[in-house]
Amino acid sequence: MAVMDSQSQPAQAGLVARFKARLGPLGGTSDASVTRRLAGLIFLIRVVSAGLAYISQILLARWMGGADYGVYVYVWTWVLLLGSMLDFGLGTSAQKLIPEYRTRGAQAHLRGFLSGSRWLTFAASSVAALLLAGLVHLLSPWIDAREITPLMIGCATLPAFVVANTQDGIARSHDWMTLGLMPQFIIRQGLIIAFTAGLFVLGFALGATAAMLASAAAVWIAMAGQFVVLNRRLDRHVEAGPNAYDIGGWLAVSLPILLVEGFYLLLSYTDVLVLQQFRPSEEVGVYFAVVKTLALVSFIHYAMSATTAHRFAEYHAQGDKARLSAYVAHAISWTFWPSLAATLVLLALGKPLLFLFGPQFTAGYDIMFIAAIGLVVRAAIGPVERLLNMLGQQRACALAYASAFAINLVLCIALVPRFGGHGAAAATSLSLSFETVLLFWIVKQRLGLHVLAIGGRR
Repeated sequence: MAVMDSQSQPAQAGLVARFKARLGPLGGTSDASVTRRLAGLIFLIRVVSAGLAYISQILLARWMGGADYGVYVYVWTWVLLLGSMLDFGLGTSAQKLIPEYRTRGAQAHLRGFLSGSRWLTFAASSVAALLLAGLVHLLSPWIDAREITPLMIGCATLPAFVVANTQDGIARSHDWMTLGLMPQFIIRQGLIIAFTAGLFVLGFALGATAAMLASAAAVWIAMAGQFVVLNRRLDRHVEAGPNAYDIGGWLAVSLPILLVEGFYLLLSYTDVLVLQQFRPSEEVGVYFAVVKTLALVSFIHYAMSATTAHRFAEYHAQGDKARLSAYVAHAISWTFWPSLAATLVLLALGKPLLFLFGPQFTAGYDIMFIAAIGLVVRAAIGPVERLLNMLGQQRACALAYASAFAINLVLCIALVPRFGGHGAAAATSLSLSFETVLLFWIVKQRLGLHVLAIGGRR
């Protein structure tokens, strides 16, 4: 940490210096202090978002009933999964490409990426949405009739969801965390609550179709507002000039990252999707309530990943190995210990939190303990998947995630039919633990870093 805290620390005196000293880790101008502040901001946004999402899920569960809520959860899970993959990894690779373009002074390529990446992902996701809608139509004789219309609405939601992910990556690469995250995690959630509450108050039957319509409208409105504001800010921040579009170069960086993101998302959502195939919709709803309750733990990991990724790329591009090593250690520590504390708090309050969804949801309380194991183990190595992606080790990271996903799928298929939500949670925790061990070994072998919150580093 001394390496990081010695960087860009201005000499200060008098009252201002004493005041900043009292602020401790939050008041400095070093990279560590900036990271903590930005991670704290991201975490705060995600916590507020979690509160809004929690409120919306509670209201939807009570207004819709168990069966319709289970259908909505199933369709929305597909939107989250596909929407996060159809940007070809450009949302994440933006945090590698933008710092590299700035470091090299490649302004034309920077301008080309800032505009071209969004139009590329919008076009590709629109084509994919049409193809998926056609697939739903072809398979409609074999799909539950209650799921067909919500699935069609989910397809229409995908282009806006994908562009929002890309814009999020661009904003975070400039340290505009509020602009990157607020539209997706605060505005969108607030609009979903407002729209569904409006339908309920007006007396409309709030089934899965109505809930998906409200969610689709919220996604499109939030993305459009973010698009306008981001363009205005980029106009002030990036000097005007010609654009250069290195689409082949973008995809060469992004597609391996897409493999990583894709397998990670499959790993994240396999439990819900498999559960839907073997168990009643009501049980899917209970399990999803458990996942939402534990989401606070994963938000800490997300906050550090979102804050650190572009700095990993920047320090690597500069060849500053000492600064990179110290920054990695800092990121791991500030991921694990808050995650452990949050897990203990959530487990202590789990039953009353689940009761908010409805009395029947408390049946999932013991599932929380099983699911929490994987989250804590995963937090012990911090955001190392972003480290690998930013340092050119995307393929090794993708292999680790692919292996973990395969294990998770096999375990879910083996355990879910007999044990339901308990089996899904056990399968996910075991696969996350395997993934953690494998990522630790890859970083140790390829980068020479000991990426564990407990133990020495070299």
